[in-house]
Amino acid sequence: MLKRVLAFDLGASSGRAILGSFDGNKIQLEEIHRFENKPLIKDNSMHWNLPELFNEIKKGMVIGESKGGYDSIGIDTWGVDYGIIDKDGEVLDNPVHYRDTRTLGIIDEVSKIIGKDKLYTLTGNQIMEINTLFQLYSEYLTKDKDFHKDKTILMMPDLFNYLLTGVKKAEKTIASTTQIFDPYNKKWNEYLIAKVGLNKDIFPDVVSTGTEVGLVKEELAKELKIERKTVIAVCEHDTASAVAAVPSKEDFIFVSCGTWSLFGTELKEPLINEMSMKYNLTNETGINNTTRFLKNIKGLWLIQETKRQFEKEGKHYTYDDFENLAREAKAFTCFIDTDDESFNLPGDMPSRIKSYAKATGQYVPETHGEIIRCIYESLAFKYRYTYEQISECTKKQYNVLHLVGGGSQSKLLCQFTANALGFEVIAGPVEATAIGNIMVQLIAQGEIKNIQEGRAIVEKSFGTKKYSPLVKDFWDESYAKYKNIIENR
Repeated sequence: MLKRVLAFDLGASSGRAILGSFDGNKIQLEEIHRFENKPLIKDNSMHWNLPELFNEIKKGMVIGESKGGYDSIGIDTWGVDYGIIDKDGEVLDNPVHYRDTRTLGIIDEVSKIIGKDKLYTLTGNQIMEINTLFQLYSEYLTKDKDFHKDKTILMMPDLFNYLLTGVKKAEKTIASTTQIFDPYNKKWNEYLIAKVGLNKDIFPDVVSTGTEVGLVKEELAKELKIERKTVIAVCEHDTASAVAAVPSKEDFIFVSCGTWSLFGTELKEPLINEMSMKYNLTNETGINNTTRFLKNIKGLWLIQETKRQFEKEGKHYTYDDFENLAREAKAFTCFIDTDDESFNLPGDMPSRIKSYAKATGQYVPETHGEIIRCIYESLAFKYRYTYEQISECTKKQYNVLHLVGGGSQSKLLCQFTANALGFEVIAGPVEATAIGNIMVQLIAQGEIKNIQEGRAIVEKSFGTKKYSPLVKDFWDESYAKYKNIIENR
């Protein structure tokens, strides 16, 4: 008999409901529902559209039942964002989106209380103003100091689980993205919470990946006319789910490539020292209490925003068109640091790229192809730059990169990445996040023995494509120019 589970994966622009079927040998996927995940703008603030998204989740549950049913549900999203539950169990407003501007300058405010070095040592998290700690402190500064009294903070997947079950829990992998989490003891850091003036009672109990949160509420099951399902706390951070699905048996480096690129490796313990602090590398919890030692890099966000800008100007390209335009453009005319703060917010990305090129004394790209090629080359070089930092910290050399997620569909990015790194790139699976979500549900229900068996099943179930490096010397020479530009910006 097939074992069937339902995974919800909420990404930067869309959410999907994916039905996973396991026959004891291979996993098969069926996308049964796709919906928009578009932030709301209210009073000049950016929010999640929580009611609409939960309504889409309910639709996916109903569709899944009509497709033959399923035994459990798992939900993953990106990290750092949260909702607030009041003492009566009601959600207070729509959660604020990490791309909102409320955290601008907040790192400096928190640094007056606890220095950046101390903060990094306590949490191992890459210091970014979008992190939950800075979002919470922003609220603390702008609202009544008792605002959080008798309330509960739930990270976004935990919030959806609460809406389904009525149970308030925090899953480890998503909690580890907050900059409030103890990476060694896998619990909230009460010293840090008290230091910045927050109330420790607002944080729910932390549970392990694979924990059964509870059954879908009886009244909700009746509303949807479905059987009550078990909700499982999967690797709720989408990157943790994607890394769980990397089809590798040995030490590996990976990049989970979508709107963001999460570039790193999987370690048995956190790696927090002066060198990792210097490079601002993050330690986040993975499956089985492993550590995802990585760097958050702006990924295809720049491509996505560039595509949106061209559409505003009347040019409606496909992503294949983008790659063809880039291939036709001259190589290595200019480089950008894809993580420069000028690329943070939505808007006219091509103009910002031109401004960056001008400010750094480079050729200013004019054609659409030149702009697109600049992004792809710069992103590939950013991967190499990050790889060198991670390799230096771990004192390990790697000879293959696993590139998973939506970006693995980009033949140009995969080839450029192999060229830049100088070693093989294995691309796929595309749906790594959903696969990892599904795999954890199957492990929780005893259908798959453990993560090692799960990764072997992923390798059997989904194809990958290999890219070998080309014209290495030419890329090495250009990489030196790239480093000089971004390090002297």
